[in-house]
Formats: sequence, C-alpha cells, structure tokens
Amino acid sequence: MLDTLDAATVRRWCASGLAALKRHQGEIDQLNVYPVPDGDTGTNLVLTLTSAQQALAMDLDTLPHSGPTAHGHALRLMAQGALLGARGNSGVILSQILRGFADEVAVAPVVRGRELAAALRSGTAAAYTAVARPVEGTLLTVVAAAATAADQADTDDLPAVARAAARAATEALARTPEQLPALARAGVVDAGGRGLCVLLDALVAVLTGETATHPAPTPRSARPAATAARETGSEEYAYEVQFLLDARAEAVDGLRRALDALGDSLVVVGDGREPEGTWNVHVHVNDVGAAVEAGVAAGRPYRISVTRFADQPEPPPRPVATGRAAVVVATGGGIAELFAAEGATVVPGNPSTGELLDAVRSTGAARVVVLPNDANTEAVASAAAREARRHGIRVSVVPTRSPVQALAALAVRDGDRRFEDDVIAMAEAAGACRYAEVCHASREALTVAGPCRPGDVLALVEGEVHLIGTDLTDTCAAVVDRMLGGGGEMVTLLAGLDAPAGLTDAVRAHVESRWPFVEVHAYPGGQPFYPLLVGIE
Repeated sequence: MLDTLDAATVRRWCASGLAALKRHQGEIDQLNVYPVPDGDTGTNLVLTLTSAQQALAMDLDTLPHSGPTAHGHALRLMAQGALLGARGNSGVILSQILRGFADEVAVAPVVRGRELAAALRSGTAAAYTAVARPVEGTLLTVVAAAATAADQADTDDLPAVARAAARAATEALARTPEQLPALARAGVVDAGGRGLCVLLDALVAVLTGETATHPAPTPRSARPAATAARETGSEEYAYEVQFLLDARAEAVDGLRRALDALGDSLVVVGDGREPEGTWNVHVHVNDVGAAVEAGVAAGRPYRISVTRFADQPEPPPRPVATGRAAVVVATGGGIAELFAAEGATVVPGNPSTGELLDAVRSTGAARVVVLPNDANTEAVASAAAREARRHGIRVSVVPTRSPVQALAALAVRDGDRRFEDDVIAMAEAAGACRYAEVCHASREALTVAGPCRPGDVLALVEGEVHLIGTDLTDTCAAVVDRMLGGGGEMVTLLAGLDAPAGLTDAVRAHVESRWPFVEVHAYPGGQPFYPLLVGIE
C-alpha cells in the first residue's frame, strides 16, 4: 500500500493504465453512438497513452536543474507525450486532464490524498477549458465526478482518495445515458468516460496492489429516438471577431463567460505560460464593440480582426502569395490522390497530434490551413495548431467533417487573397457542402430513423441516420434524392474500398434521370467502412 505518488509510481500507473486500456480496447470501441463499424475511442485512447509512455521511456532518470519535482517531471512528460500523441476528442481531452494534473502537483513536495484531489480538480478545469461548449454526459462529466468525490473524501490517505474517485467515476459513467440522448438512443455509456474509469482503476491497483472491481455499467434501456445537438455555428450572428490577448488565466475565465453570452463558435486557446500567457480568441457575434470590450476587460487585446459575413468584396490585385500550404487528412488511397492533385499535403486517417504537427512543419510554409475531415480529428488538428504556433507557424483549422467538404474547400482556395480571407472562403465552401455516408450496420440499435439490425444499409446525412434499407444501391439513390430535394447543383460521389462494381455508375444514372440539371462527379475514394460518400453543393 503506497501513501505517496512518486515518479516510479507515475511510470507504473502509465504502464498499467496502457495495459488496461489495451485489454478493454475492443469493449470501448463498441461503445459507439451510431451502429456504424468505425467506433475507435478505445483505439484512440490506447494510442494516446502509448505516446505518453514513450515520452516517459525516453527520459527515465533526468530532471531539469530547477523547477518540478521528480514526480512532477514524470507527470509533465506523460502529459506532453499524451498531447503529441492524442487522437480523437477523447485523446485530446485526456491529454488536457493529464496536463492539469501535472501542473497542480509539479512542485508539491509529496502527493498524498489531498494533493491527488487538487490534481483531479485541476485536470477537470483544464479539460472543460479545452472545449468551447462542454456537453454533459461525456468524459467531462466523469472526470468532474471523480474530482468532486476526491475532494469530499477530505483525507491525506492516498489510496482512499483514489478509490473514492474511481468509484464516483464509475457511478457517473452509468448516468451518462440520462444526460445525453444520443447515448440513451444507442443503449451505451460514454466511451471516453469508460476509458477514464479504466485509468482510475489502474491507479487504484498500482497504489493498493488490489485488482479493481469496477466493470463497465449496463446502461438503462434506450429511450425513444431524439436528435442530439451538434457543435455548429448558427446563422444569427453577423460578425466574426478574432484577436490575440495577453492576459492571466483567471481573467480569461471571465472573458469566456462574457463572449459565450454574446454569440457562438467560441474558441479560446492559450500557450500554457503562467501566470500570464497569450491567448487566441475567436467568436461570432452581433455586437462587435461588446466583444472587444470584453477583451479589454480581460487583458491586452491586439491584432483585432472583424469580418462581416455579408460582405464579399472583390480582393484588390496582389502578387501570388507565397509561404502557404494546406494539410488534409485522408482515409483511402483514391481520396488521398484527389487531395494531392489539389496541391495539399496528405496525412493518413486518424493521425496523432504529433503526426499532424510534423506534416504542418514539413510544408515549410508560414501559414497553413488544416482540413481534418471528421469530428474526432478536428480536436487533434486544433491541438496541433496550438503547438505549431509555438514554432511561429500560423495555422487555421477549417472544421470539415467529410472528404467531400474538403474537396469543396480546396476548390475555392485562392493565393491572391489574404490568408484570413482565404480561410473564411474555404470554411464557407465547406459549410455549403452537405454530406452523407452510406454503410452497413454493425449491430442492433435504435436510431432516429427507426431500429436497425446488423447488415442493414444505413444512410447518414451530416452524422445522423436518415434512412435504413436492405439494398445498397437503392439506399444510395434514395439518400441522394432526399438531399437534392433541399436544393443542389452538383453531386460528388466517392466509392469506398468495398463498394460493388457499378455502384457509382448506377447512382449517376439515377441522378441524370431524376435530376437532369444536376452535375455529377464520381471518383474511386478507397475509404474503408463506407461504400459511398456523397457531397451536395
């Protein structure tokens, strides 16, 4: 039974946590909101913690001459490794939890129960700060419950506090379907939260020598279908305001609250320096003056940029810009070739933060736009962008959710425009491209379109199941019809790795017959899991 968390224990926790995540990897991957075959949260957490362990292994016994303690140094190595290897939303959030944990106890002489509680509080704060619009019923809820229970234990007994945190995390995980309708519909608990429970159980095992006894909770029966909210900017705000801000972290907390009340699409990220750092602020508002005043109240804003979305003036003639590049994430050989033909640097699907950062730096450009092409990679891309700024590279992430959106964005890229204006134009083009994915159901589930069974054909429009069918070609044609019913002049079809011969030809013929004035482009995409990706512009 250990009464302090020293450097050796940190290393054992990392190794034990990684081994536990590998054991539960398949189980966590199956905790997928939609019955599609690409659930990968468990895999992403394994890869994230693998990077953390590698960072520890490369620096076994060295310590800076001044600064953190041995355990603090080990925790910071673990957090930095997790950040650079983070994959998916859960991986990025876990890296922030570890960063907050490390920052809290880096210089503490010893880490006992109360210090562990403080570290969990700090990790929770860092995780919530990393998400512009936190959603309850997720990993965030689970880590917050663990931190609260650790506080309430109110003891220096380290194993007792760790047990309380792990137990509360498991209880919070069981409640996640009550907080997030998408989980209730799917009949699952939150995958990222389950991964955190595995890590906390591993910590208890390392401290006590006892095998943890917290199996995955069984969620209650699925609720009736409902639509889950998505993090997208609305059209009710007319201005985009961006600025850099020199301010203390406590002042930025107030700034976030003020800006969140004024608009949406809020992103505030810092460089991690204490006590005062540099922050990049972005928000969509109607009251520009109030947004800037909120920045003045928090610190020293500069490089203030305001764009009115309704204004699209012709840019003045200027020389072709140099020092720009685009980095695109692609899953599938055909999709990668399409992006390469557009002059983009291509990164294979599901990259880590470090891999994306390496790709950005390899371009040699001073300004880089990153197109992540799915929601999980968007979080990784944002983390890579923050790291790239430390190297003097200006990176903007256009939040594409599908390769067809990235193709639309690259099609409007113009080196004669200001970089900022070009990024806005690419984001607008991507946003105007509606997308769909067609795949086969991997398990039984209740979706917003009704119940499905393994092998059924699912058509997802912008992430939501809209159609359930039995014939692949008929379902593909039906989803294109449904999307074109809302308008559109051009259809892009990307055939998947396992698409049957003639699938895109059949869909093209259907469109040409039913929608004679619509242009159709079809390409071999080579993506796994999804026989067809569709874009409508």
